[in-house]
Amino acid sequence: MKVTFVSNFMNHHQLPFSQELAGTPGVDYTFISREGIPASRLALGYEDLDHRYPFVLCPYDGPDTARRAETCLEESDVVIVGSAPTAILARRLRQGKLTFQYSERFFKREDGGLKRYLKDRYRAWKHFVRFQGKPLYFLCSSAYTAADIAHYADYTGKVFRWGYFPQAVHWPSTEALLAAKEPATLLWAGRLLDWKHPDQAVEVARRLREAGIPFRLDVVGNGPEEDALHRQVTEAGLQDCVRLLGALPAAEVRARMEKAAIFLFTSDKQEGWGAVLNEAMNSGCAVAASHGAGATPYLIQDGVNGLLYQSKNTDALYGAVKTLLEDPAMTARMGAAAYHTITDTWNAELAARRFVALAKALLAGDPPPVYPDGPCSPAPCLADDWYPPATRDEA
Repeated sequence: MKVTFVSNFMNHHQLPFSQELAGTPGVDYTFISREGIPASRLALGYEDLDHRYPFVLCPYDGPDTARRAETCLEESDVVIVGSAPTAILARRLRQGKLTFQYSERFFKREDGGLKRYLKDRYRAWKHFVRFQGKPLYFLCSSAYTAADIAHYADYTGKVFRWGYFPQAVHWPSTEALLAAKEPATLLWAGRLLDWKHPDQAVEVARRLREAGIPFRLDVVGNGPEEDALHRQVTEAGLQDCVRLLGALPAAEVRARMEKAAIFLFTSDKQEGWGAVLNEAMNSGCAVAASHGAGATPYLIQDGVNGLLYQSKNTDALYGAVKTLLEDPAMTARMGAAAYHTITDTWNAELAARRFVALAKALLAGDPPPVYPDGPCSPAPCLADDWYPPATRDEA
């Protein structure tokens, strides 16, 4: 079976899945990198992975490679389309060839009146409405993608849970992982953008200090909100318990996750997925997670492997963090469960194995395999307001 994945560039979120597919017996796998990694990503510490692996094809290298990429797309039994022109979808589907669209949610913005409505309708038509009835299936790398699609088109039975799959680290035991934790240590990591709400983490720190609860908060990342965050820390007098560490190499971020007891995942609906959640859970952190981010409903079971809170509700976030800090046994239990969520289910190895089984079934005209959870399980429609108003702010 010849499988091709076409997207903008190879990155560390797609690499483990690609490596698993490339190593699967009976699968001839190619990743087509259309553009190459932009300088802005390199400045953030991303690596240029396009020319390190034999399964990556870069049409921007020259005419010969571009022709090879076109031939690859034409001859593949299965094509996964990520960040790529819809012309690739259209061409495949006109020929009746099995195609998967790998997509975060389509509609991330808040209501913007008639202009936003018209843009959304056009976006829906461009990406999926016009392809109804064709062999197009969706790998939903957001828990909200299925609902976005269902609002405009009927793809019943053709939408599957998916996500991003960073490298899963396997520890000798959960006991060893948890033994490396520093008690009462909080971590926030990501780009300092308004819709990721790093300011909420600092506000929680202010309230914890006011309540006399011991903690330390590390904030990793840089971005447009950095100056405002420094002012917020200074004005609240939190310099002794909140550290703004700036951007750090990926390996160092993971090392800090492995020491942190609690991770704050505060993004709103503009976070299509949020691979930092995978990484924090794989590092054994108990997570306080915003319900609005695309990864949260797939990865977090409230009260089992983390605590959910209503997106943008700082009171609810504070209540969740306070609950975890005051109950170290709960924090450890949830951290262990979070680790197993990634190593047992939400990882590249299982995703690749299930994807191959799914593609083979569809190519043979058989019913797709049914999984109860995790990659390639049926994606339910989930409304933005599925999570009721939080009550932990009363804690």
